Amino acid sequence: MTRPDDAPGPAPGGPVPAGPVADPASPPPDPPEPGAAAAAPGRPGAAWWRRAGASSWLVPLLALAAGLVAGFLVRPTAPDWLAPYLPVAVVAALDALAGGLRAALERVFDDLVFVVSFLTNAGVAVALVAVGERLGVGGALTTGVVVVFGIRIFTNATALRRHLFRV
Repeated sequence: MTRPDDAPGPAPGGPVPAGPVADPASPPPDPPEPGAAAAAPGRPGAAWWRRAGASSWLVPLLALAAGLVAGFLVRPTAPDWLAPYLPVAVVAALDALAGGLRAALERVFDDLVFVVSFLTNAGVAVALVAVGERLGVGGALTTGVVVVFGIRIFTNATALRRHLFRV
């Protein structure tokens, strides 16, 4: 019968396992920033463009330009059944975008909150229009959704203006 003390392992003075050994007296490493993706060994992390010297607005601006160019070249069309839902989904997405800009300027932006807000706003807006269509009051609920999100967009725009121009 073997005891745990007899378990096989490296012999004293034998080879040492590879890998970093933490000094017990050293403080633990700083936690990653909220929303930062963990980098794989040997690969850049979430903010590789900042280490490359690009400013934080350059990558989103280039992505927006590429999306606009692709949209104008491909000229996508929406099917007829999507026509009542698309405008309110776009207005809801603009609301989330305005809220994200406001949060970024106030330095409280969280990417998870932005994505959830974006998807939830669009989903709720489309669901309200769908319920309105089923009840036969689709136009009224569509107008209501656009008005509510419009008010939110203008509220965020006012906060952005106050923050940017200190007025």
